Amino acid sequence: MPSHHHLHASLRGNPPSHSSTSAQSFTSKLLLLLTLLPLTLAAFAFVLQWRGGLEDPSNRWSPPGSDRVFPGMESTSSISPESHRASSDCLSLGRSASPSFPYFRDWKFDYQSNMKPKICITTSTSAGLDQILPWMFYHKVIGVTTFFLFVEGKAATPDVSRVLESIPGVKVIYRTKELEEQQARSRIWNETWLSSFFYKPCNYELFVKQSLNMEMAIVMAREASVDWIIHLDTDELMHPAGAREYSLRQLLLDVPEKVDMVVFPNYESSVERDDIKDPFGEVSMFKKNYDHLPKDTYFGMYKESTRGNPNYFLTYGNGKAAARVQDHLRPNGAHRWHNYMKTPNEIKLEEAAILHYTYAKFSDLTSRRDRCGCKPTKEDVKRCFMLEFDRSAFIIASTATQDEMMNWYRDHVVWGDKDVKLKLLRKGILTRIYAPMAIIQGLRESGVFSSIITSAPLTLSKDKFLTSISNGTSSRAVASESLPSRKTGRRKGHQATARRTLQIKAGASNAVAVPPLSPPGVDDHILHVQAR
Repeated sequence: MPSHHHLHASLRGNPPSHSSTSAQSFTSKLLLLLTLLPLTLAAFAFVLQWRGGLEDPSNRWSPPGSDRVFPGMESTSSISPESHRASSDCLSLGRSASPSFPYFRDWKFDYQSNMKPKICITTSTSAGLDQILPWMFYHKVIGVTTFFLFVEGKAATPDVSRVLESIPGVKVIYRTKELEEQQARSRIWNETWLSSFFYKPCNYELFVKQSLNMEMAIVMAREASVDWIIHLDTDELMHPAGAREYSLRQLLLDVPEKVDMVVFPNYESSVERDDIKDPFGEVSMFKKNYDHLPKDTYFGMYKESTRGNPNYFLTYGNGKAAARVQDHLRPNGAHRWHNYMKTPNEIKLEEAAILHYTYAKFSDLTSRRDRCGCKPTKEDVKRCFMLEFDRSAFIIASTATQDEMMNWYRDHVVWGDKDVKLKLLRKGILTRIYAPMAIIQGLRESGVFSSIITSAPLTLSKDKFLTSISNGTSSRAVASESLPSRKTGRRKGHQATARRTLQIKAGASNAVAVPPLSPPGVDDHILHVQAR
C-alpha cells in the first residue's frame, strides 16, 4: 500500500520533463503554421494576379462576347487578351486608353442594337460640353441609344463638336446654309399649322427651328431603325419613375402596341440657392406638375406655390412627348407629335416626368437677354416670348442693375423661406428627386466625361463644316439669309399660297402646333367650376 500511494503522488505532482517539452514544441509549430499559411496564400494570390493568372470573378457569370464598357463608349478596335492582361498592371489604372464605366452586365445598359425598344432623343442646342455630356450620358444610362444633335453657337465650335462626333450613337447636324435652304423647302414649312409662329423673333424663331429639326430627325430615326423618338432640350432630363431598374427603355417596353404617343408631364426645378453653377449636380427639389397632383391641393396651395409670379410654373407646364416612329409621323411643335393620316392614340404617365432645370442659374437671366433683340417694354417682349415669366425676366435683365437683378432673382426664383418650402414639401407640391444627381455624379467620378474629351480626335471629321465656318455661313449668321421666316417679305406670297393648298389636302390632320403652355391658373379653375 505505501508503494501504491507513493506512485499515485508522483504521477499527480511532477510529470516527466520529456512529455512537457513535446507538448510545448507541438503548440509552437501549430501557431507558426497558422500564421504563415494565410500569408503564404495571400502572397501566392498576389503573384498570380500580378501576372494575369486570376480571372475576374464577375466575368465568370457574364454572357460570352460581352464586355464591361459603358454603353456608347465602345472602342472601335478590339482588345486582345494580351493587351487586356497588360492593362491590369497597377501602373496603368490611372491612364486607361478607353473610357469605361464599371457596372454589372445584368443591369442591361448595353449599347448594342439588340436592345428593344431603341430610343432616340433629338435636340437643338447651343450649349457647351459641360452641359451636353452629363445630359447625354445620363440618358444613355437610362436606356437611350441614339442622339440627333442640331448644333449651333458654342455647340457647333470645333472644340465641342469634335468631341460630340466621336461618341457612338451620336449624329451631329450643323446649321449650315445648305441645311437652312433644305428646311425652307420642307413639307411643314409650307403648311399652315405652324404658320402662326413664322416671322417672329427669339422664342418663336427657336420654336420653328426646333420643329423643322424634328421633321428631319424623324427621317433619320427611320433610317436608324429607331422605335421611339423624343424631343428634349439640354436643360431637361427624363425621369422614368415607376419603371423597373429606373429605365426609360423598360418604361416604353411596357407601353401597349396601340399607343402612338406617351406624354411626360414636366416638373420644374426649384432652386434653394442663388449661386448654383451645376444644376444637374446641385438641384434636388422640384415642383410637381398639375397632372400629378390632387386638384384640391394644386388650387388650394396656388398662392403659396406661385409667390407672386405670373403662373404656377416659371415657364411651360404641358410636358413633352415620346412618339412611336411610324408612317406619316410629324412634329406638332416642340412639345408634341402628330400624324398626317390619323389622330395619335396617346397616354399620359402617372409617375414618370420630365425634369426641367429652368432659370436654375442666376446667369440664365442674362443669357436670355443676350439671345434676343427685343426692346424691354411690355408690348415689344410679346413679339419675343410666349410665356409671361420670360417676358418679365427679360425686362429685368435689360433694365436693372446687377444688384437689382439678384434681388429679383431671389424673390421670384430662389426658395429661401424654409417654412413655406417645408409646407409645400409636406403637401407634395414640392418633391425631392435624387436619382439624376446620383447617376451624373457617379459618371463624373468614374472619369467618363474627362475620358471622352481626351480621347476625341484633335480635328473635326467634317471638312465641309470647317469650310462653312470660314465662309461665315454657319450658326445665327446664316439664319437671317435663307429661311423665309427671317425675311418677312421674301417669298411670302408664294409660301402662303402653297400653305393654303396643302391645308385643303391635309384636312383634319392639320392640327395647330402645340406651343409651350402655362399650367392652369386660378381663373381657369373658376371657369371650370362655373361651367359644371
